[in-house]
Amino acid sequence: MISNNLYPIKFDPIYKTKMWGGSRISQLPNRSGVPRSCGESWDISGVEGCESVIANGFLAGNSLSEAIEVYMGDLVGESVYDRFGLDFPLLVKIIDAQDNLSVQVHPGDDMALEKHQSYGKTEMWYVIDCDPNSMIVNGFGRDVDRGEYLRAIEDGSFMDMLNRVSVSPGDVFYIPAGTVHTIGKGCMVAEIQQASDITYRIYDYNRVDAQGNMRQLHTEMAADALCYAKAAPAIKCRPDINQSQKAVDCSYFTANVMRISQPTEKDFPEIDSFIIYMCVQGGCSIVCDGCDPVQILRGDTVLIPACISGACFITDTDTTLLEVYIKGE
Repeated sequence: MISNNLYPIKFDPIYKTKMWGGSRISQLPNRSGVPRSCGESWDISGVEGCESVIANGFLAGNSLSEAIEVYMGDLVGESVYDRFGLDFPLLVKIIDAQDNLSVQVHPGDDMALEKHQSYGKTEMWYVIDCDPNSMIVNGFGRDVDRGEYLRAIEDGSFMDMLNRVSVSPGDVFYIPAGTVHTIGKGCMVAEIQQASDITYRIYDYNRVDAQGNMRQLHTEMAADALCYAKAAPAIKCRPDINQSQKAVDCSYFTANVMRISQPTEKDFPEIDSFIIYMCVQGGCSIVCDGCDPVQILRGDTVLIPACISGACFITDTDTTLLEVYIKGE
């Protein structure tokens, strides 16, 4: 059953120019107005000051929070609404790194609340595309401690402590708050994260901005946020055709990788949550009873309201989707 005439919702992307940004986002289908050196496309965001606006249907032009205020649990799920109210709990991005991002860490919920009145930032990456020999950093290469970290910053050996990983399309990295990390040049990734934009920058390759100034580093705050344990390995998510594979399952979100090549029906009877689908390969139409079909191609994202109990994904080409939702507590 569909309540209140809700339907699969698409949003206008919010583009972010970055010194390390590239041109891959502009080359995705269904993209226009992408600036040069676009490093990030925020495709669903409830972050204050960068809130998504609905692009399709009768709700077009309304912000995400305006829609939540009207439809509440019908839109996001009763359990999600009870936990977060008008705050949309996730931020969904595409990141294009033409150059290395800074090496950084994000605080957990307690530290973020105390210092920034914000949520923490646990995230995951799905590698959509990458150049040969592209790398990411995911955590430390071995167990270290705070004193060792601070000494390494002082003597210039910090980068030697990190866990560098060669990447391929389809790799998944779970980055809990407190994990030191960076995306290396040549990578385009989908990022699913808590709705937070708090970052502590640890190392930035001595780069300067357009005004010739080095960007601020946050060595001491990062020391308080860091987890010093050895990193967990990457997750290889390459499901067989017409199968789904769980990639990340944490208290902040669940993310599956779904691969299809033929019409596929899915029911959502047990999920008291919105469901986000991001197309990372191919394309399909999503059909829900009583709704106009919504087409998504590579790089597109759509939100299925919680009150929609099922959908049919129509395709005849090899298509891979990320499926993201929040489990009830």
